[in-house]
Amino acid sequence: MIKERLASNIGRRDEEPNIDLAKEIIQNQDVQSIKELVALLKSKQNEVQNDCIKVLYEVGEMSPNLIVEHYPEFLEVLKSKNNRLQWGAMTALKTISLLIPADIYNNISTLKLVVDQGSVITRDNFVAILVNLIDQPAYEAQVFDLLLNQIQDCPTNQLPMYVEMAANKITKDKILPFRQVVISRMNEVEKISKIKRLEKVLKKLS
Repeated sequence: MIKERLASNIGRRDEEPNIDLAKEIIQNQDVQSIKELVALLKSKQNEVQNDCIKVLYEVGEMSPNLIVEHYPEFLEVLKSKNNRLQWGAMTALKTISLLIPADIYNNISTLKLVVDQGSVITRDNFVAILVNLIDQPAYEAQVFDLLLNQIQDCPTNQLPMYVEMAANKITKDKILPFRQVVISRMNEVEKISKIKRLEKVLKKLS
C-alpha cells in the first residue's frame, strides 16, 4: 500500500522517502501508485496530504506525462485551506502546463484567484505557468498582460526572479511595455544585488 511508504507514515520529518518514492514510480511507470496518491489527497491527515502532493509534483518535474490526466484533481486541491497542499498543487500544475496549455489557460482565472490569496510559493509557480504559456500564440496577449500584472504587483523580493524568468520569452513587440514596468519598480528595490540583476535584464532587452 502506497500510504505506508510516505515519510510521515515511517516517522520521518525529511522529504527523502517521498523523493525516493517518486523516483521509483517514474522508473516503473507506476500509474496505479499515482492514482492511489491522488486519492489520498482527500485524506483528513494533513501530513499524508503533504507527502502525497510532494511525491506527485516530484514525479511531475521528471515525468509529467504520469500525472497529467489528474489535472482536475490538482485544480480542486487549489481550494484547500492547507497551504502546503495548495502551493503543492500549483507546483504540480506548473509541471504539466506545457502538456495541456489549453486546459490550464481555461482555468487561469481560478489560478489567479488562488495566487491573490495564497503564499509566495504559490505565486512563484503561477508565474512559471504564465512563462510556459506565453509561447502559445492563442494565449500570448492575455498571458503577457497577466505576467506584467504579476511583475507590477509582486513583492520586491520576488521581482528579479520573475523578471529573469520572463525575459527570454519577451518578443520584440513586448519589450517596451515590459521594460516600462520593470523600470517603474526599480526605486522600490533596496538590495544592490537585486538591482544589478534587474539592470542586467534591462540591458539585454535594450
